[in-house]
Amino acid sequence: MDTKPPLPPFTAESAATKVRLAEDARNSRDPDRVVQVYTEDTQWRNRAEFPTGREQVRGFLQRKWARELDYRLVKELWAFTGERIAVRFAYEWHDDSGHWFRSYGNENWEFTPAGLMHRRFASINDLPIAEGERKFHWPLGRRPDAHPGLSELGL
Repeated sequence: MDTKPPLPPFTAESAATKVRLAEDARNSRDPDRVVQVYTEDTQWRNRAEFPTGREQVRGFLQRKWARELDYRLVKELWAFTGERIAVRFAYEWHDDSGHWFRSYGNENWEFTPAGLMHRRFASINDLPIAEGERKFHWPLGRRPDAHPGLSELGL
């Protein structure tokens, strides 16, 4: 069985590391990379979609990043206990018409002993923003370590 450290039970440090690894994977916008951290039978809730299993999640992510262009994400640890982590996040993106959005949300994650995410429940709200209101300006890919997080940005 594959393992994806850090493994539960989580400490403050290992939970924060797990959150940053998830952020980095998502900022790659590579569905094949992202799905490797989920169990084969993972269960999701994302807005009005409920993908189950890696293949459905892969398809979901492919559709998402085909629609949400120039996607840049910041995640922040909110709370943790045992095998669970709560995260808050914001990401910026634009549609194919050039309209910008900042999407805010919360996620609840549950992990197996091997460190794979078995359940992910997300609540997300989209806020239309002007291009000049953007706060995430790094080149596409991993957020630089020196870039402020959500709390530092007042988000």
